[in-house]
Amino acid sequence: MEPVAKRGRSEMWEHFNLISSNKVQCLVCHQQLAYNNNTSSMLRHFRAKHEAGQAAASIHGDRKAKIDEALVNMIVKDSQPFKVVEDQGFRALVSLLDPTYVLPSRQTLKSMVEAKYHEEKQKAKEKVQKATAVALTSDMWTFIHMDSYLAFTCHFVDEGDRLATVLLAVAKFGERHTASNIASVKGSIMEEWGIPKSKVMCLTTDGASNMTLCSTMMEIRHSHCIAHALNLVVKKSMKLTPGLEEVRTKARDIATHFRTSTVARERLLCLQKQMGAPCAKLIQEVETRWNSTLDMLQRLYEQREPVGAALAYLQTDISPLTSNQYASIGQCIALLAPLKEATVELSAEKHVSGSKIIPMVKMLRHTIAAKQRQLTDDTARILGKHLLGLMHEKLGNYELAGQHALATLLDPRFKTMGFCNPTNQQNAIKKLIAETATVIRQQSPAPSHDETPSTSEDAP
Repeated sequence: MEPVAKRGRSEMWEHFNLISSNKVQCLVCHQQLAYNNNTSSMLRHFRAKHEAGQAAASIHGDRKAKIDEALVNMIVKDSQPFKVVEDQGFRALVSLLDPTYVLPSRQTLKSMVEAKYHEEKQKAKEKVQKATAVALTSDMWTFIHMDSYLAFTCHFVDEGDRLATVLLAVAKFGERHTASNIASVKGSIMEEWGIPKSKVMCLTTDGASNMTLCSTMMEIRHSHCIAHALNLVVKKSMKLTPGLEEVRTKARDIATHFRTSTVARERLLCLQKQMGAPCAKLIQEVETRWNSTLDMLQRLYEQREPVGAALAYLQTDISPLTSNQYASIGQCIALLAPLKEATVELSAEKHVSGSKIIPMVKMLRHTIAAKQRQLTDDTARILGKHLLGLMHEKLGNYELAGQHALATLLDPRFKTMGFCNPTNQQNAIKKLIAETATVIRQQSPAPSHDETPSTSEDAP
């Protein structure tokens, strides 16, 4: 319950909470006072009991500044609402920890967070502008309520030779998703951050035609995101495998049932304990993320015995998976697991991944081919066949991409070992030699025209 009119007019409400229509409580000493729709009694109490303490506390302004900063960091890092400073429990906790500290109002806290945002953004701008070269990544997505957003991120090596990442913007995108509109928004963001095109080595996006054309219009080298390319390969391979599609449909139905039915969930938990299985919930796949399909199948395969027993006990109309289908799941998991590991490795932000793409694709092709030879299940064999075919079709071009090939050659861990095609390897070596020669010529001092070449007659 809050005072109707005067709370916003008096600073006393920074130190008192209204606990009933006619009582307030001091947040410093917790004493209760009568409240008659004015703050006179609160003012008298505070001056008599706490004002000296407040004056003493003002001497320690550095401590207040540190607590203010910690409060702002808590709001930002934990995504807390500004109204937390009005919550009675939180105010009481802060008062107990430091009776001399006065929590800011909701509006003041909002201003503090905004000031911190501008301060940190300025620091980030300075780091970006000091970088000699940057790489950019961007993505677009649409929420269920049809609002679209564009994320734009900058990657560079900072002055301490550390890989750094700065999120430039997450902008609501209200225009049509044309290459021209996307290029306009990205160009505005780059201008705001002081990033000239000459400093941008590469722009990585998904392989959509509008994204590729956007890079062309911006005159920035484009790279197709390897994680997105892998996602397309796996999703298409799964859809081309009829037996796996049937298994996925059943698995989704089973996962949905146990996630939405309290009775089913409790029965599964009971059977997990009885059978000594991990007490873990089933996972529902997300259509846009193939690795969630793998997670769903792995969890269901792990829990196949308690799930089967629970379905038999519950006598539902949910169709259980057969032993042959579980065998298919086990072998399909063996094929898909390396692709998930590669996706995680290539999506990391804390280390450079460009030089890993070509050897990672080679490793995946060899690994899946080796597993393919050991498969006994027809569904898994079909999946493996499609994975290998689509990887050759969709991922083979990375060896032809100059920046990826050069990065692999220059990485001492891989050099020429990462290439699948010897011709691509030799072409990359020639390109590296040519570019190295160009750099040497550019860095060599031009000959001075003032110098006169010596002759035999000039010699002593």
